[in-house]
Amino acid sequence: MNLRFTIYDLLFCLSLLAGCSQPQVTKRPPVIEQAGAVEPSTVSPVEDTAKTAAPAGGPAFTPVKIGILPLTELSSPSDANQGAKLSVFVTLLDGFGSQMKAPGVLRFELYEYIPRSAQSKGPRLTLWPDVDLTSPAQNNKYWRDFLRAYEFVLDTGSPTQNSALGGPFQASRDKTYILEVTCMCPDGRRLLGEYVLKNSP
Repeated sequence: MNLRFTIYDLLFCLSLLAGCSQPQVTKRPPVIEQAGAVEPSTVSPVEDTAKTAAPAGGPAFTPVKIGILPLTELSSPSDANQGAKLSVFVTLLDGFGSQMKAPGVLRFELYEYIPRSAQSKGPRLTLWPDVDLTSPAQNNKYWRDFLRAYEFVLDTGSPTQNSALGGPFQASRDKTYILEVTCMCPDGRRLLGEYVLKNSP
């Protein structure tokens, strides 16, 4: 009788040992994969920048902004009967901020500057004829490669170039003006840039 119970006890212990030796399965929460998701540790900063950059030949390589260089200024007239000359240096910037050549039509307007006002741009004083840069010859004529910009010299004392006033206008270096440059792109977009021409002491 004691031997019978001993065999049963032995079988019971063996079954317990067999259950303990089996590897326990740990239930893990389901993993949800997102389309296009990449672990941060597997992506270098260079690769990440390359993925966000616009593809070659895309819209980013067209002009998106007008820049007016600080070289822009009014020069003193050489003759008392002539008006001051306005030298304007314009650059076109692509989506990456690089200066570039591009076809287009440029329009130059000069406005009165109103100090201590929420709207500093006052009445328009001068409107010059549009400059067409769509032909290679005209584009190269005004392009200054060492500056990566276009240079224009505008007369401020010709009655034919100041029809916005209905008469001649003489710009003075003792006053402050706002120069507005508009670029009309071949695809119909208009880019606008403004520059404050401060009075010279």
